[in-house]
Amino acid sequence: MLEVLERSRRETAREYVMRVLQHNIVNLNLKPGQAISENEIAELLGVSRTPVREALIELSRASIVEIYPQKGTYISLIDMEMVEESRFMRCVLEKAIVELACDMLSENDFVALEENLSLQDSCVNRRDYKRLLNLDNKFHELLFKACNKERTYNLIASMMTHFNRVRILNLAEMDMQRTVNDHKEILQAIKDKDKQKAVASMERHLTRVIFDQSYLAEKHPEYFKQA
Repeated sequence: MLEVLERSRRETAREYVMRVLQHNIVNLNLKPGQAISENEIAELLGVSRTPVREALIELSRASIVEIYPQKGTYISLIDMEMVEESRFMRCVLEKAIVELACDMLSENDFVALEENLSLQDSCVNRRDYKRLLNLDNKFHELLFKACNKERTYNLIASMMTHFNRVRILNLAEMDMQRTVNDHKEILQAIKDKDKQKAVASMERHLTRVIFDQSYLAEKHPEYFKQA
């Protein structure tokens, strides 16, 4: 079932459709391999077919949907090669970010990060893995912003859809507390200005998916593109 989000007054119809579709794809409301209808999406979101078609074309260029003329439009299966490329990019850049963070974070930055972690703990208690994924992303975004690298974060975020679908599966199937504990360890290392430990903690945090993906692909083979 498509989750309909509230439209911002500043959003164009195409931007709104893009945001709603990406939200639903990442949260697996629209499942890998599922057929979708331009007409149904347009009706649900209260827009014409044109912005829906434009959004789907843009998503197809990013390999998030597959458009087959005369056959239909489908949500792309999870491509583990794209997952690994996204993970590799994040790992390289985020290890550099935590080194910078050891020198650059202010007291206000630490307060914001601690508040984020408190909300993450609450999500674990409620088993709210979808909200936890959002807070996980926000934690990393706060680190980039504190180091004046917000545009770098936005670049990473634009390439994360396949990786995020594995992450949401991971949080749903695996130990949610493990993710929160990783974040706490990263933040403590930054507070201690221990660059070596901060880098090692970040690398371990972003490498878990390599070890978990086989289990997830075995449990949900219908979601994954076959090699």
